[in-house]
Amino acid sequence: MNTNAKLPEVCQPAGYEDKTAFRQLLQLYKYDFTEFDPEDVDESGMYEFRDFDAYWNEPGRYPFLLRADGKLAGFALIRLIGPSDEGSSEKADGLGIYEMVEFFVMKKYRKQGIGRRAADELFRRFPGRWKLGVMEENAPALSFWREAIASCEAAEKLLETREREWDGPMLRFTVRKSAE
Repeated sequence: MNTNAKLPEVCQPAGYEDKTAFRQLLQLYKYDFTEFDPEDVDESGMYEFRDFDAYWNEPGRYPFLLRADGKLAGFALIRLIGPSDEGSSEKADGLGIYEMVEFFVMKKYRKQGIGRRAADELFRRFPGRWKLGVMEENAPALSFWREAIASCEAAEKLLETREREWDGPMLRFTVRKSAE
């Protein structure tokens, strides 16, 4: 077995033609997430998601579908916050500051390394500083993100903080630009 063989990418940028599938996955995610955030469906039986269309219409927003063996397995929504972080003592490095807004791997594909591979691909795709909030109640997600960030060789300077406007830990870290 060739251990140097490159694995197929897990993350695929979601185009306009993927919006219907993405919206369906978003419904699964929102339902799954009611374990931590007991949101109700609207009168049409759907969960709301503010700013969904913005990911296809506004610059600095990046929707990705996650795949396992070519099959839909989840999604990620990333947002460019800006070139500098307000209140940061760090000097601007010319790279962006990104936020992992939402990240979902279907239960069928969890504990198989799909999420960790996807996180690694996404971090490397967007080198710079990152911000990732985890709800206080979602201990499995906090454990996943700590491990995913630690296993990404390009990630460094992990700092766990608290912010007034967020109920839970905020993970901040830097992803070095690839030398490739």
